[in-house]
Amino acid sequence: MSKALDTLWYTRCPVPTGLGIAVQKGWLEESFRAKSTKIESLRESANQSVRESHFDHTLANSVRHGGNIPAIWARAIGRETKVIGLSWADEAQLILTTPNSGIRNVKDLKGRKFGLPKWVNVQIDFVRAQALRGLENALSLDGLAVSDVEIVDYEIGIGYSDAPAKKSADGSYIFGSQSGSRNDELIGLLRGEVDAIFLKGASAVALASQLNLVTVIDTGAHPEPLIRANNGTPRTLSVDTHLIENHFDAAERIVEQVLRAEDWAHAHPDETRRFLAKETNSSEYWVSVAYGADAHLRLQTDFAQTSIDGLQDFVNFLHRWEFIPQSFNVNDWIDTRPYDSVISKRQAATA
Repeated sequence: MSKALDTLWYTRCPVPTGLGIAVQKGWLEESFRAKSTKIESLRESANQSVRESHFDHTLANSVRHGGNIPAIWARAIGRETKVIGLSWADEAQLILTTPNSGIRNVKDLKGRKFGLPKWVNVQIDFVRAQALRGLENALSLDGLAVSDVEIVDYEIGIGYSDAPAKKSADGSYIFGSQSGSRNDELIGLLRGEVDAIFLKGASAVALASQLNLVTVIDTGAHPEPLIRANNGTPRTLSVDTHLIENHFDAAERIVEQVLRAEDWAHAHPDETRRFLAKETNSSEYWVSVAYGADAHLRLQTDFAQTSIDGLQDFVNFLHRWEFIPQSFNVNDWIDTRPYDSVISKRQAATA
């Protein structure tokens, strides 16, 4: 029998997730209120070590839904966590250049300068890792390697968790540097210091339009899933092992509310776009451009083989580029029990 849980800490990235909608709708808090469990936002904490758990998962009794790089890194350095769901929502992953660069396709990148961010005061530089992944995957499509371009680093001295996230009146968050939203490499591109950069998501398509940038390739639109596999594809729904072993019903409740939110999203496209605009600090228009007109249907947490394969391939990539100290088998990281239990209960209820 599960023990009583005093507090559940939650955190998610400013990207489309079922957990984000469940939080915005108040369903996560409502579902735990009946168990007298408090719900606390990890990223709003005044304690930086608590906020940093978004990346290193040191805080007990916490759930995280978002980009997989911090979750993978935490697991690789020995944090006891489990993945209780995977969600794959394709998004724009752009290699961008300027109109006068002469770069019109991937082959044109050979020998050119590519700007990469380098966050020097963070535990895991997920922004650099996702940009490098986008670059490597793009180059591989034309038989090129990262060594075929000249990497120019843009060092950033602040941290991801220097300040708490701010919540606006409508319930949306302003994460600032916490989301890795500093784009020094973009400034370098506009100044002519580099020839191309990588940006992703709603902010990427908005900036590309506003600044008249040229998209060399969008790897997020490629038909091969492993080319699209990156920090956000798939996203991990993860909890600490203490939670799942001592408060199994809490893990079930989390999955239940994530699936509830996704079911709601599938039936409410317009409202979902508004929710996703809040989550991404963007507009509904750019959400549709970055995540597709069917973005509401892409919110689906499960254990699809495509997601598992993509996660494993990305773990191997992070190890090869020394972002993590060791690779591991993602099947050993996955715990389907809460998900299976929720699905079984749903099926029994409709039988």
